[in-house]
Amino acid sequence: MFIDRVKMKLKAGSGGNGLVAFRREKYVPLGGPAGGDGGRGGDILFEADSNKSTLLDLRYSKQLSAENGGVGKPKKMHGADGKDIIVKVPLGTLVRDLSTGGLIADLTQPGQRAVIAKGGKGGRGNWHFASSRNPAPDFCEPGEAGESREVQVELKLLADVGLVGFPSVGKSTLLSVVSRARPEIAEYPFTTLTPNLGVVQVPDGRSFVMADLPGLIEGASEGRGLGHQFLRHIERCRVIVHVVDMGAQDGRDPLEDYRIINQELQQYQMRLLERPQVVVANKMDLDGAEENLKRFREAYPQVPVYPAVTLIAEGLDEMLYKVADLVAQTPEFPLVDQAEQEEGVLYKFVPKAPEFTVTNLGNHQWKLEGKRLEKLIKMTDFGEQAQVYRFAQTLRRMGVDDELRKRGAQDGDLVMIDDFQFEFVE
Repeated sequence: MFIDRVKMKLKAGSGGNGLVAFRREKYVPLGGPAGGDGGRGGDILFEADSNKSTLLDLRYSKQLSAENGGVGKPKKMHGADGKDIIVKVPLGTLVRDLSTGGLIADLTQPGQRAVIAKGGKGGRGNWHFASSRNPAPDFCEPGEAGESREVQVELKLLADVGLVGFPSVGKSTLLSVVSRARPEIAEYPFTTLTPNLGVVQVPDGRSFVMADLPGLIEGASEGRGLGHQFLRHIERCRVIVHVVDMGAQDGRDPLEDYRIINQELQQYQMRLLERPQVVVANKMDLDGAEENLKRFREAYPQVPVYPAVTLIAEGLDEMLYKVADLVAQTPEFPLVDQAEQEEGVLYKFVPKAPEFTVTNLGNHQWKLEGKRLEKLIKMTDFGEQAQVYRFAQTLRRMGVDDELRKRGAQDGDLVMIDDFQFEFVE
């Protein structure tokens, strides 16, 4: 079964808590704090594997949770790190964040890895908080929560050349005679239900990867037929080979077929018509094929056309040379939704974003937002008075108190950070 799109829920491991401990050894006076740090939570990574061709494995593993880090140990010993989860995916896999739609990773090279959900840091042991004013701290830091995110994993085949055309025009036959691929071939429409890949060896020694996609029909870009499900797999192709039935065996007009398919490619969002295109005039052994080919060349004089009979591999060598030349000279087409890079810019100044924002909710209520504040909340144990004091001191050093005072906060006002609430004290 060919699966090329899967939604998943990922939960990276949380960091282990730090430890409160003191050295109590004979002949070691004033041993001091010695609680170790918690271990790091496990990451969830995706790795491109050339032996994979579908996302079928992920269909049955839609929820993954990595291992949490271990608690810190005495004598400043570090807790065990959580084990990472490595998910093997085919080459050409994209991972997107479902909440934002942003691209997290595009895995195109064998062995390429990307961290999709990062594990939390381990909490610090009490020895980190020793100071001249507090030489024996009796508190530690909780571990940081691991990332939780919903992602969409999408496969876009890594092929240099894509075969397009109406059903039953001979795309699968063409792939079978120029490569070792063995797609299903039959005399009825929509025989090909999933994309097929084959490595084509040109007589001069060059090679490229060709993809045979299910047949397109009019309205495919709007969801009609089978081809609309697989149009995304042409996005990475550098050259398009358009197979046209010049024999008009099914009673269709080859010129109209060519126009309709190009119209569907144009309406698709990924600039498919910007790719160089080669036309294979197939089934030239049928009656009327020569007349149709003459009409086609008169209507489209600028389009390279190669007459062929794919069933007996006749007339294909010249076409393969041309396609190999186009693959060599055509650069890869970047995906539109990837981050655009400015050419010639070595450094671009980006103003530093504020660490936090203050929002007046009215009725003596204030809301604080910021990644550092949210992280501080999660890594503070409010059951420990020493940690509450440290939390207040951190807010003061960040300038939160001054900003609230500047915005008009008064003694006793309610301040909220995420789900945590406290009173502002002047």
